[in-house]
Amino acid sequence: MGTTSKARNYMLGNSGVMRWSSSASFGKKARYKFAKPGQKAPAKPAAKPKMVEKTVGGEKNGGTRLVQVKRMRKSYPTQECPRLLKSKHTRFRDHKRKLRASITPGTVLILVAGPYKGKHVVFLKQLGTGLLLVTGPYVLNGCPLRRVNQRYVIATKTKLDISKVEVPENVNDLYFKKEKTKKTKPAEGEIFASKKEKFVASPERKADQVAVDKQLIAAIKSREDKKLMFGYLKSDFSLKNHQYPHNMLF
Repeated sequence: MGTTSKARNYMLGNSGVMRWSSSASFGKKARYKFAKPGQKAPAKPAAKPKMVEKTVGGEKNGGTRLVQVKRMRKSYPTQECPRLLKSKHTRFRDHKRKLRASITPGTVLILVAGPYKGKHVVFLKQLGTGLLLVTGPYVLNGCPLRRVNQRYVIATKTKLDISKVEVPENVNDLYFKKEKTKKTKPAEGEIFASKKEKFVASPERKADQVAVDKQLIAAIKSREDKKLMFGYLKSDFSLKNHQYPHNMLF
């Protein structure tokens, strides 16, 4: 990626006259800051002649002619092309994936946006794009394996030991990529009959979800407060009157 830029001092058309004079350019570029007191401008080299006298041969010609040393161009562009400069911004794939210090593997998060807002979910790992991989588990609150931006979660102090939980290697950003279907023109009489296609989980996703849920349920059962933990993950987060999230400790 790059940005385009145009020189500030440029020629006005093909007249040979610059937009700013040498003194104006001196002030615009703040060259006076770098000039030493009493410093003299370096001697300019002798100007090369623009016209040269050449002899023209031939029976009917003869004599001499004044010819330009540098001939003018035969054609000029109708539009000035801007220069392509290197961009200071790095590509998205080169960005650093930062993660809040309060979010670690096994932390219970509260979703504040999306179709599962208010659900308590377990953070599994951070994906390559920086998004968080979370799950309910699905058998407890109906939240499947999904990606969430860390801006839309509240990290709690509750944490599960998921050191023994193994997430399938194929669960990455491409795993959640939706397949684009080609739109077809409706036939006669089918204008109002067309419906939006509902998402249906593939058998591979269902198998991966069951495998992860089994490991998380085993991790919860190994806790002393397993009954309390099951009830906590099943419950939804909500606020009542005079309850403010910025004054709460999660």
